Amino acid sequence: MKRILGIAMVLGLVGALTVVAQEVKPGKVDVVDFGKDVKLELVLIPAGKFMMGSPASDKGRLNSENQHEVTLTKSYYMGKYEVTQEQWESVMGNNPSAFDKGAKLPVTGVSWNDCQEFITKLNAKTSGGYRLPTEAEWEYACRAGTTTAYSVGDSLTKIDANIAGSNTKAVGSYKPNAFGLYDLHGNVFEWCEDWRGVYPAGVVTDPKGPATGERRMLRGGSFDYSESSARSSGRYGSSPSFGDFSFGFRLARTP
Repeated sequence: MKRILGIAMVLGLVGALTVVAQEVKPGKVDVVDFGKDVKLELVLIPAGKFMMGSPASDKGRLNSENQHEVTLTKSYYMGKYEVTQEQWESVMGNNPSAFDKGAKLPVTGVSWNDCQEFITKLNAKTSGGYRLPTEAEWEYACRAGTTTAYSVGDSLTKIDANIAGSNTKAVGSYKPNAFGLYDLHGNVFEWCEDWRGVYPAGVVTDPKGPATGERRMLRGGSFDYSESSARSSGRYGSSPSFGDFSFGFRLARTP
């Protein structure tokens, strides 16, 4: 792993997932049309339960990352892709991506606070309900029914995801997971709603993380980090005011 740049790593978490009373398959798609052929697509993810956390055998695991059963009681929408630069420009009127420029590239250089500003403006322009996913929602959507370290198995290569490289790539450049979501492994770290915290013991329902904290969570690894950073369960924390060139996000939405 080449650098930290303000990221406090909380490595770990490979668990088992079981969808409750529904098959693991892509759901219906929610589309926001910004005009000028710029659209935002979100996929409906079914409610379910899974094991969040990492077994002792997980490579790179920290002992504090205990496995625990999580139940998500309600379906939710998850961004089919990471938010792109053209989508950001459509809402915000600017482009903070100083590292790589391109309409279909993920927007980068955004802090958690920047994402909240984007969401506030997006909700004002639409019927609302858009937000960042919780950590539990993010991992559940990333796993898409798998129990392995990655949604593609127990290893990840450059054929599977944009990792260990030097540039971001256009969203959708790799195969989707079983829920129909793209680029959850690699490309850019994705902000989640939660403050960083220690996982609870026992069974939890619809967790949202601690009420307060110093760092917000990111998931999924990035284009210039190693394979292990992109695990379905990998966790990273950073100041909500910090926007790195490997930081981006995808949206969630409450139906």
